[in-house]
Formats: sequence, structure tokens, C-alpha cells
Amino acid sequence: MSSRAGLRFFNAFRQQVARTGKPTAQRRTYQSAAETNVDPPPNQSRLQQLWQSPVGPKTVHFWAPIMKWGLVLAGAADFARPVESLSLSQNGALMATGLIWTRWCFVIKPRNLFLASVNFLLFCVGATQVSRILLWQQAQKGDSIPEELKKAGKQEGRELEAIAKDPKGAIENAKKV
Repeated sequence: MSSRAGLRFFNAFRQQVARTGKPTAQRRTYQSAAETNVDPPPNQSRLQQLWQSPVGPKTVHFWAPIMKWGLVLAGAADFARPVESLSLSQNGALMATGLIWTRWCFVIKPRNLFLASVNFLLFCVGATQVSRILLWQQAQKGDSIPEELKKAGKQEGRELEAIAKDPKGAIENAKKV
């Protein structure tokens, strides 16, 4: 039944585009108060202005960075762990995520500097841990960092191939560890 409804919607949408050359739904744009040149009422306190802000506590733009601080704090707590117990792929993913989303925070509207700061610190934590891991691995093996990255990539590839060939066996092995 739900697939029929989806098919009806798709056909109606396709017919609308064929008739007019454009879809009926317009792209939604978001603007902050600063971009619309709307000044806050002069009698509002700073707390009231924050509450009414497009990136205030009533929006996801406020709560997403609050939750993301958990990743930053967990990564920072790993500074105390021995290097040999850290994961290069996990910290590389944290570093890449922080870098990509920091850039994205300046592209989206409303611009969210609080989220950008969290993502930048996530990048810093990931970069610090990746540096620690690579320097430790280089000291252990005497290899250069590019050689170490190639070896780590090949090892990850072998592990992924083993998982693709036998997913149930990989699950059983993970449960044993």
C-alpha cells in the first residue's frame, strides 16, 4: 500500500515537471536575524536574545554542538591512554569529520560558530592522536610516515576483504575479542 502511494506521488511530480518545466516545491532557505536586518527589540536582555536566536536553545543548532562535545571530551581523554592502544582509523575518522564539518558550518545558514568551534576542536583532537600514533609506529618500525600510512591502509583493506568474504565469521571473531 505504501509503495502505491509513493508511486502516485512520483507520477504526479513527474507530470507537474513535464507540464511546467519545474517542480512545484521550492527550495527552503534559512536566514539568521543578522541577514534579514531585523534588530532585536531594545528592551530584551542578553538571555532573551539568546533564547530567540536562530541558533538558540530552542533549535537543533544549539543542541547538536552540546552533544558533540562528548566526542571531543572522549578524544581528549584518550591523551592519557598508551599510544599502542589507539586506533589510527578511528582517530583519522574523527580528524576528517572535524575538518569537513568545520567547513560546512560556515556554508550553512544560519552560520553556527558554536558548532564550528566544536568541530574544529574535534579536528585538533583527531590530528593530535593521529600524529601520536604515526610517530609511535615510525619509532617502533623505523619506517617513514608515508610508508606507515600505506601499510596501515593495506592492513585495513585485508581486514575489510575478510569481513566481506565471511561476515558471520567476522561477527563471531568480534564477539570473542
